[in-house]
Amino acid sequence: MRWIRRNLVVIAGLLTLAYLILPNIIVMVFSFNKPAGRFNYSWREFSLDAWKDPCGVADMCDSLSLSLWIALWATVGATVLGSMIAFALVRYRFRARGAINSLIFLPMAMPEVVMAASLLTLFLNLGAELGATTILIAHTMFCLSFVVVAVKARVLSMDPRLEEAAKDLYAGPVQTFLRVTLPIAAPGIAAGAMLAFALSFDDFIITNFNSGSTVTFPMFVWGSAQRGTPVQINVIGTAMFAIAVIVVVAGQVISNRRKKTAAAK
Repeated sequence: MRWIRRNLVVIAGLLTLAYLILPNIIVMVFSFNKPAGRFNYSWREFSLDAWKDPCGVADMCDSLSLSLWIALWATVGATVLGSMIAFALVRYRFRARGAINSLIFLPMAMPEVVMAASLLTLFLNLGAELGATTILIAHTMFCLSFVVVAVKARVLSMDPRLEEAAKDLYAGPVQTFLRVTLPIAAPGIAAGAMLAFALSFDDFIITNFNSGSTVTFPMFVWGSAQRGTPVQINVIGTAMFAIAVIVVVAGQVISNRRKKTAAAK
């Protein structure tokens, strides 16, 4: 009992982590299944057929490539705009700064269905044709707040004396930004970009309202669930999860190596 009390926080953390990872493990396991019918809900036998032909389901890879394309450009737009907004809110004093700080949190706190309906109303009033472009605009808008929050937290923790030292050494504004400010803010910008990509890639509600006849990967999965879930969906999910884990682990390894190198010096 004493050991349990001393390690209660660790045990609770591990149980929570296991609870979060369990659905991903189930997806991975059933990506190697060979179902008897249309639905991949019960284990039948081990098979690599889905992994050998991940695009064997009609239109699935087209929807996947579209989702990746939209997520990529939404991430670029949201990261650039969000980073500039974050720097402006932290470094400058101007009218309505407090109001803008509050408005930034609205997309994060507002229910997605409300935002989706609002964006649909906006596009219809503007006479815009619903499709990939409207999805891209919508994703950029709701990802923007998450990037601002991530970058703003990093900029607030920056030591302004480092930039002042660069200026004292005759570095110009561009040199100071590229060699001092940007490298220090890079972890926050990268975190915001990865968060924006993940949010854009798997969004369904906002996409469903503003897609018209365009089908993204989450919409394809939802439609397939009504008719029968192909194993290839589990394959794509497993691949995306593996890539995310590899990126996180690689980032952690690089960070640890840099810390060791800095400590050795």
